[in-house]
Amino acid sequence: MRIGRFDIFPLVDNHFRLDGGMFFGVVPRVMWEKVFAADPRHRVEFAVRVLLIRDGRHNILVDTGIGGKLDPKLAERYGVSRPPGLLPALKAHGLTPEEIDLVLFTHLHFDHAGGNTWREDGRLRPTFPRARHLVQKGEWGQALEPDARSRAGYFPEDLEPLEEAGLVELYEGEAELLPGIQTFPTGGHTRHHQCVKITSEGQTALYLGDIMPTAFQAPPAYTSAIDLYPVEVMEAKAGILEQACRESWLLIFDHDPFTPFGAVEVREGKTAVEPVPGEP
Repeated sequence: MRIGRFDIFPLVDNHFRLDGGMFFGVVPRVMWEKVFAADPRHRVEFAVRVLLIRDGRHNILVDTGIGGKLDPKLAERYGVSRPPGLLPALKAHGLTPEEIDLVLFTHLHFDHAGGNTWREDGRLRPTFPRARHLVQKGEWGQALEPDARSRAGYFPEDLEPLEEAGLVELYEGEAELLPGIQTFPTGGHTRHHQCVKITSEGQTALYLGDIMPTAFQAPPAYTSAIDLYPVEVMEAKAGILEQACRESWLLIFDHDPFTPFGAVEVREGKTAVEPVPGEP
């Protein structure tokens, strides 16, 4: 997909399964099961995507997926049975890990930061050894010193090797990290969750992270049981949908198993997100 001077590619690192009631939260099963099939353990399969952004000068990743070092018990719990796909996907685009020069994060949960590191000879090493890893300061602090409510989502092994290698740069609040690449905090899913906005030549795409992980969850009230601050999610989604509709943004979903892209439309006075054709 082309956004002005940027080429954007949603890469599938893996798939995982989460309890449908947990993922869809306040949405009754009778509604979500019309779209998503649950397995005998009531789990639904979702995509784990990473966004690759290229402009001829920079190779940028947003999030890094689950990676390949997940504990076997956790892999079984979450239905992760395939080898990680991020590095093969980068290779298909002619890129090596050493050619990634910037990594951004919506947040640092294990399904978004697990690909940061890998094991070699019993040691953890950064996957992208030449990349600057730019992280919201508050999210970094929360991930390394989580409270009881947030502890389950963060894994130190995804983060500490980056700090030891001097690859982490912290910043606060809304920022333009490169011309045309902006991040803005939304809170909601985690306290310091953020979205990544790509703007060029009058076009805009927004990588939503887990503020709106699937197109089905576009209605502001459709919050997840794993959103730490659901009222913030509702407020953030309402603002995003209004602006995305007014300015014709392309929305990019990280966990939607059917489509990575969507556009906001108004039908019969109601706002809806419609899929946009693109690589799944």
